[in-house]
Amino acid sequence: MRIAFFVNSIADESPQFTTTALALAALNRGHEICYVTPGDFVLRPDDSLSVRGLVLPSAGYKKPETLHKDLQGERTESRVFDIGEIDVLFLRNDPSLDMTDRPWATSVGALFGRLAVLRGTLVVNDPAGLAKAQNKLYLQDFPASVRPATLVSKSIEEIRAFIEGQKRKGAIIKPLQGSGGKNVFKVTSPDDHNLNQIFEAVSGEGYLIAQSFMPEASEGDVRFFVMNGRPLMRDGKYAAFRRVPAKGEIRSNVHVGGGPARVEVTPEMLAVVEAVRPKLVEDGMFLVGLDIVGDKILEINVFTPGGLSNLAELYGANFSESVIAALEEKIAIREAYGRSIENSRLATL
Repeated sequence: MRIAFFVNSIADESPQFTTTALALAALNRGHEICYVTPGDFVLRPDDSLSVRGLVLPSAGYKKPETLHKDLQGERTESRVFDIGEIDVLFLRNDPSLDMTDRPWATSVGALFGRLAVLRGTLVVNDPAGLAKAQNKLYLQDFPASVRPATLVSKSIEEIRAFIEGQKRKGAIIKPLQGSGGKNVFKVTSPDDHNLNQIFEAVSGEGYLIAQSFMPEASEGDVRFFVMNGRPLMRDGKYAAFRRVPAKGEIRSNVHVGGGPARVEVTPEMLAVVEAVRPKLVEDGMFLVGLDIVGDKILEINVFTPGGLSNLAELYGANFSESVIAALEEKIAIREAYGRSIENSRLATL
């Protein structure tokens, strides 16, 4: 099986990234992998689609650091593949990272992913589903029971009124587009003297989200992995961990100092997963990271959910291997039944 990992850029990859863990697991299961970036697709006049991939040697890597070193070094080989030679195109880019400097790149994965689907390649997550999830508004498509009270607006008057209604808890202000905890602020009162400054800083990126603050979030949120619409498990352990904020922080993102910790999965968390399962399956979302606080979801990460490396360290379970094994099963199903199964359906079987 040949798996192409679609990422923002090779230079920005890291040994700690989930993509690295998945690539390591795939190579060690005997598969060929390559890395693809937004500028690597070519659609020719004869309607054929090809892609340039950076191929790693099929070596038995033991450490992600070694794999990453080779990826950044001279042991890779650049090859052009007809898209039909790619069994799985795994879309692992973060569109928000390209919004400022490369806006043309934000939708490349979904656009060329759709063309790859039409030519018989399994694409995960399903590109048609990802096209619906280009920003945090995607959460609003899920049941109200799992969502905190939310306002989306560019009006500071609307935002002030929303905060006024959250006197007991305050509100979180963040950009509609964005990731990694960038420009996320807590505001306790509509009279907060920093509100105008926060509004100016965040509204420059487009629409804002004002979200009711959940006091439980002070202890961190829970990153919960869902695969094929169900909790990802291995060796009887759930792929879930608590992201504990650094001292003085409201954000629990690893990028801003949040640390991983073991967590005991509760019936409330499992109920949240079950509530969102039908929509995730409908949209062909193969691998998703839910950020859960209490019985609510703060965000649904469908592009580059991270943390599988943390899980391996916390629980001694190779969840990445389970993900690759699931892809093997999907390719076996496609070989048995041909293209009669739609990509969105196969993505979550």
